[in-house]
Amino acid sequence: MKLQQLLSYTRKAVDEYQMIQEGDAIAVGISGGKDSLAMLYALQGLRRFYPNHFDIHAITVSLGYEGFDLSPIRSLCEELEVPYTVIDTEIARIIFDERKEDNPCSLCAKMRKGAFNQEAKRIGCNKVAYAHHKDDIIETMLLSLIFEGRFHSFSPLTYLDRMDLTVIRPLMFVDEADVIGFKNKYALPTVKNPCPADGYTKREYAKKLLRQLNLENPGVKERMFSAILNGNIAGWPPRILR
Repeated sequence: MKLQQLLSYTRKAVDEYQMIQEGDAIAVGISGGKDSLAMLYALQGLRRFYPNHFDIHAITVSLGYEGFDLSPIRSLCEELEVPYTVIDTEIARIIFDERKEDNPCSLCAKMRKGAFNQEAKRIGCNKVAYAHHKDDIIETMLLSLIFEGRFHSFSPLTYLDRMDLTVIRPLMFVDEADVIGFKNKYALPTVKNPCPADGYTKREYAKKLLRQLNLENPGVKERMFSAILNGNIAGWPPRILR
């Protein structure tokens, strides 16, 4: 996928769900993976021509793993002229050494988001951007159906009243396969996730299930995504089609 196509998908999401307003300051969550780096490229590119002027600031929450080298990402942010902040934490030690969590992902996500949101507020941002793509949205719906018994997925736009922050997901129309293609084409400097639970989660189960369903029933992924967009899910904002 070329940058122009990535920008087109991103603008579609931003326009249809009114994600960005004039003067917004957006904290961009950078994990070091392909999705967050693609989002960084997308939002930095969108800034150049989008009618609503906005600023972005990249933030990484470091969990405290030894050898987690973020220098390639720092260099990329310098190249793109995007301010970059790394928050050092001891989340990994707390979860795996102190609490010895059997299912660490939920608590880890909560602590990471807490640290990220606090830093976003500290530097004056009013919005935070998460790099969830189309596959993530569908997988979340499958997880909700299987484990919660409800038809639900996270919203393109969510207001966090306790933090006075708005979460946006500008990659929602981008397929994961296209993100992989973009990463390869532009040689994104991804940093491997050092978490020992990586690849052994319920989300990984949903990812494999979605892949199998789409293999056996070609087009089912797109039909599922359409069902989500048209499903009147509680908490989703209205979609503005042009």
